[in-house]
Amino acid sequence: MTLLEDILLLGLIVTAVAAPLCKRLMATVIVYMSFGLLMAVLWVLLESPDLAVTEAAVGVGVTTILFFLTLRRIHELKGTKDE
Repeated sequence: MTLLEDILLLGLIVTAVAAPLCKRLMATVIVYMSFGLLMAVLWVLLESPDLAVTEAAVGVGVTTILFFLTLRRIHELKGTKDE
């Protein structure tokens, strides 16, 4: 394992622990997005570009957009705004 892979794995662990501990939903979505981004980079380093593209497109792209749209809809229904 290289130093870069070790740093990425440490980042994955940190984001995996931080996501459920976040108090604000917007922060949780951003941490989840960064987890997917780190995972996509790790797939590239592990020479699996098909998984990297899938993770980047679905895990980081589509899922994050859906989470942001859902948060927007929830706040519209409540009549509040996220800090």
